[in-house]
Amino acid sequence: MVYIVLADGFEEIEAIAPYDVLKRGGVQVKYAYIGAPVVTGSHGVRIEAECGIDAACDGEMIVIPGGMRGVNNLLASEKTVELVKKYYDAGKHVAAICAGPMVLTKAGVLSGKKAVCYPGLEDRMSGNMSQEENTVTDGRVTTSRAAGSATDFGLRLLSLLKGEAEAERVRAEIHYAE
Repeated sequence: MVYIVLADGFEEIEAIAPYDVLKRGGVQVKYAYIGAPVVTGSHGVRIEAECGIDAACDGEMIVIPGGMRGVNNLLASEKTVELVKKYYDAGKHVAAICAGPMVLTKAGVLSGKKAVCYPGLEDRMSGNMSQEENTVTDGRVTTSRAAGSATDFGLRLLSLLKGEAEAERVRAEIHYAE
């Protein structure tokens, strides 16, 4: 199970594109919420999450979408920060996109890792920030730059979970061109 953690103000495409790509690849995915189960994105899209953050402890991967207001809400949630650290300490994969790597920084899992984030937020991160790649995986940590890389991000997560062949199959299915 992959859990994508949502808080009010999340960036919609960064939460929806990876969810869709993972589902197309046969991965079980759930949205986990902090606050209320109906979560409103930064552009007014509302998603009814399947479970609260407390139920998201048994997955194989946790994903943090961006959206500055959403990320600030996640940063204020000690449960979210602790859950990210718990996943990482248990040898599981953690992933974040856009401003989301700020949560990984607060959880202490980005230190010493090669990573990317939304351009201009690099000074708020503790990793080795790349300026050249859109999506980066370093060990069990995957980060991605912004909304425009959300599909690449989802495909990278799928390749980590189901292999490159499955990611390529889904890439062809959605007619994704590089």
